[in-house]
Order: sequence, then structure tokens, then C-alpha cells
Amino acid sequence: MYLADRSAPAGAKGAPDRGPARTPAVASAVLALGTVSLITDISSEMVTAVLPLYLVAGLGLSPLGFGALDGVYNGVSALVQLTGGHLADRVRNHKLIAGIGYGLSALCKPLLLLAHSLGPVGVVLALERTGKGLRTAPRDALISLSTPAGLQGRAFGVHRAMDTTGALLGPLAAFLILSVAVDGYDAVFGVSACVAVLGVVVLVLFVPGTSGPSGPAGSARPAGPPVPADTAPAAPAVGVREALALLRLPRLRALAGCAALLGLTTVSDAFVYLLLQRRTGIAEQWFPLLPLGTAAVFLLLAVPAGALADRIGRRTVFLAGHALLLTGYGLLLWAPGRPALPFLVLALHGMFYAATDGVLPAAVGAIVPRELRATGLALVGTGQALARFGCSLAFGAAWTFWGTGPALCAAAAGLLCSAAVAACVLRPAHPPHPTQSPRGTR
Repeated sequence: MYLADRSAPAGAKGAPDRGPARTPAVASAVLALGTVSLITDISSEMVTAVLPLYLVAGLGLSPLGFGALDGVYNGVSALVQLTGGHLADRVRNHKLIAGIGYGLSALCKPLLLLAHSLGPVGVVLALERTGKGLRTAPRDALISLSTPAGLQGRAFGVHRAMDTTGALLGPLAAFLILSVAVDGYDAVFGVSACVAVLGVVVLVLFVPGTSGPSGPAGSARPAGPPVPADTAPAAPAVGVREALALLRLPRLRALAGCAALLGLTTVSDAFVYLLLQRRTGIAEQWFPLLPLGTAAVFLLLAVPAGALADRIGRRTVFLAGHALLLTGYGLLLWAPGRPALPFLVLALHGMFYAATDGVLPAAVGAIVPRELRATGLALVGTGQALARFGCSLAFGAAWTFWGTGPALCAAAAGLLCSAAVAACVLRPAHPPHPTQSPRGTR
């Protein structure tokens, strides 16, 4: 995808060199990382698609037990994000730390073949999520550092669309394997391990490494020959003190606080699918296909939503996504359990992710210095993921003791109040000039 460069005047016919006519709207690094994420997500979503039924129906876990395990599955990743982001900035090699994370996740997939009770499964999932936590911030930093500020939403949208293609293919692969294999769950875990190794190979071979950061926050490195390492200006050392100093940025504090507040009322995807199954009576063999609805809508809208956020403001799109999620909660609570209900809820679920998943890191990238980009992304991502960890535990407990109706009512009321607070806190300090490219969470 390219955007025409209209800044240069048109030259006369026969001019020897008219300069570059087109500038790539999406860097090659973004496309390479998108390919890695596509392959890795096929592997991860194969497991995620069957995990709720495997644990609840196969191992007999209660909703509270599943909520605890789902919290571990996501909470461990959140805690490790800070380590991954800080290490990537400290060693100034985002690809190395991301590669370690992808490799660790790939190594853990075969261990699911040996785990048949809550304890071992929890340990394996915690290790796998450790790998995800290590790679998330360095990967997003690679995307942000290779993209101009005015196109960050589009770049993250392209990456998330490719990532979601994997999320679309993963459950489909799991469904096909379960329908033909005798030991369906073990076959899913084995194939998932092989696909994860392929993702690591693509990362090593095709994703470019990073050099020292330079330039203002959100800017792209100018075109031209690379600066030799021995003549490039040395970047300041990145330590814990520099990382903590990021919290002095008012916009980053506001963004991190609002992301965490909204995360406290964002029910886990697995619970949404389980609620849909119980409301509509979907047969167990069709359950792995439910994430396909979310993934398909996310895939279609990720790039348009990112481009829209670049144009009208990331704050607006981010909050609109949570309003769509609130509508989905309302349908799960009060709409009749008719055949159209799953399609409506899954469509709203996918629209929510399209409007938030790539828009949030794009907003962070616009306000954090280059040399601390991975750390800033990790700070916001960790707060949001820990909040969702708490929501998984609370919703599982509420479902166990009170039932699905009161639990989802509480989540919907909390999301409504949190979105109102976020709208006030994230309001723009100054109205942007009409010709300015949007930045941050306007």
C-alpha cells in the first residue's frame, strides 16, 4: 500500500531525476512482523479456541476455577510485559527480546500434551504467557519506531489485521482437527506447536533488527544510507529511573489510568463465548468456531479503524469501541436467544477490538520518546492486562455465586461508568488545527 507524495512539484518531461514519487504507507518491518504474528496467532488461537471446553467440560473446572486460570493466562503476560519492554530499551535490540518471547511460547506448546490437571496446565499456560509478555512491547515498539506519527494508527491496524487473520484461521484449524482426529485435543496441541516454530523461523529470517533510537517521539528515521554504528550519536542509557520518569508525562498517566479502568470491566473473550453458548444452545462441536466471528469483523475493520483514528482522533475511536462492547453486553443480557444473537454479539465484539486494540499503542507511540518506546507501551499494556486479570477473577466468582445475569449486569454498569470517566480524563487539552495530523488520544 502506498500513498502518493504530493509535496514535490511535478518536474518537466525528460527530467533526469524527479525524486521519490511515492512513500510507503506501511513499512516492510510492519509487514514482516504482521506475518510473524499471523503464523503465531494461528498456533495460539488453535489452543485458545478449545481451551474453555477442554477445561470446563473435559477437566470439569467450575466457572470460578476457569476464571482463575484465564486470569493466570493473561495476568502473567501483563507482569512480564514490563520486563520485556525495559530489556528491549536497555539492550537496544527489540528483535532479540521479541524473538526470545516467541521462542519460549513455541517451546511451551508441546507441554500441553503432558498436562491433564489444573496445576500442570496452569504452569504451562503461565510459561507460554511469559513468552507473550516478553515479545509484546518490543514488537509494538518495532512497529511504532518504523512508522511516522501521522500513520501510526494505520500501521498498527495493518499489523492487527494480519494478526487477526491468524486468529481467524486458528479456530478453523482447531475445528477441522477435532472433527477428524481421534484424540482431538492432543492433535490440536501438537499441530499448534509445529506452527509456533514456523513463526519463530520467519522472525529470525525476515524481521529487520533495530539500531539506536534517534529523533523526536513519533518521528520516522529519515530516508538515506544508514549511519555507521561507530559514528552514530550514542543514545542515553536506559535505566529504571528513566523508565519510571515516564509516569511524569501527564498524557501517559491519563492514558494508562483510563486503559486500566476500562480493563476492569472488560469481560474475558472466553466468558463471552461461554455465555453465548448457554444463551443460544450452540452445540459443543461448533463452539471453536465462535471466535471466528470476532476475528472476521476485526480483520475487516482493523485498518479502516486505525486510519479513522489517525484522522479524527484516537480518543474518539477508542471510546467508541467500548460503547460497542457495552452494546454487546446489553444484547447478552436482554436480547431474546434467537439465531441472530450470536452474529450480532460477535460483530460488536470484533468492532470493539478493531477500535481499541491497535489504536491504544498508536496513541502511546505518539507521546513517548523513541528511546523509551517499548517501556511506555509496556506500562500501558501491563496496567490494562492486570485490570483484565482482575475482571476475569471477579466475573468468574460472580458467575459461580450469583449467576450470569447479575455478573454481566455489574460488568455493564462498571463499563458505562468507566467510559464516562475516561471521556472526561482523555479530553483534548487544545483543539487541533484542521490541517494538523492527529496525534495522541484526541
